[in-house]
Amino acid sequence: MSQEVKIDTEFITLGQFLKLADVIQSGGMAKWFLSEHGVFINGEQDQRRGRKLRSGDVIAIPGFGKFRIQ
Repeated sequence: MSQEVKIDTEFITLGQFLKLADVIQSGGMAKWFLSEHGVFINGEQDQRRGRKLRSGDVIAIPGFGKFRIQ
């Protein structure tokens, strides 16, 4: 079961997503979080906080959950 995260724009960055999904408290934590935790986007590991996420993308963060962009 995945949590849905709704966006009102064409895309958001991975750093913005982490804050929106309440995984981190501030945008400044994104770089640190991505260096310490595995993040998988559509099954592929990605550590780029600028990675663009669009509707339909699935983000899995072990220990935090699975999310789908809407």
